[in-house]
Amino acid sequence: MNSHATAHSGTGPEPHPFAGPWPTTGGTGRRTLLRTALTGAAALGAGLAAGTPATAASTPHTRPRPGTPREALEELAAGNRRWRAYRERHPHETPAVRRTLVTGQHPFAVVLGCIDSRVPPELVFDQGLGDLMTVRTAGEVLDEAVLGSVAYGVLELGIPLVVVLGHQSCGAVRAAVEAERSGEQLPAHIQYLADRISPAIDHSKEGDARIDATVDANVRLVRAALAAEPDLAARIGTGALAIVGARYELTNQAVHHIG
Repeated sequence: MNSHATAHSGTGPEPHPFAGPWPTTGGTGRRTLLRTALTGAAALGAGLAAGTPATAASTPHTRPRPGTPREALEELAAGNRRWRAYRERHPHETPAVRRTLVTGQHPFAVVLGCIDSRVPPELVFDQGLGDLMTVRTAGEVLDEAVLGSVAYGVLELGIPLVVVLGHQSCGAVRAAVEAERSGEQLPAHIQYLADRISPAIDHSKEGDARIDATVDANVRLVRAALAAEPDLAARIGTGALAIVGARYELTNQAVHHIG
């Protein structure tokens, strides 16, 4: 969602995309996944067994599919570097790839991002058809449909990486912060979004700094809730899955890690 521009806090050197350790555990939120909705869905993965990553040989792409969390993270970081340098490759859009994808998909990452029109994951990571499974809600808000969608990618398609992608100047976060400050009720279903974001509001700061800090805190909250899901946590425990938080800066197009 749109909002007024707010710069990312901090005065040090520009952060390297996804720099720092990967947080893969923790969080207190727990929900029951919509496992019944996923029953039999493995057939859509062109023969992928539930929870079994695709191999490089099974991918329809011209380069090997990243098969580990680290490989997937490195591919996204490389794509963001291309995006920032205006050297996008727009991969995997050829007629041959499109024909191959008719019979199955083998994406290597799930990106849970905001609906903001300025932050489309396929563009900011310079990926193509069949590369990413994207789920987008205002402020990365979780509900059962979102959880089921993420679980489908991880458990049925064997995706090794989930990225929770927040962004600078998030309008959903601003709405939640300003609604709490004013005490006013937001219209219709927008209040639902604010209620889910409100636990992340950073009360140690004021004004735009509060909104900016809450963007980061909300990413951490959502990431922790996903990592606490039993089925996802089990894959994290074996090293087959990483769930990371990240943030996109509108001012310089960089994606960097949120610890």
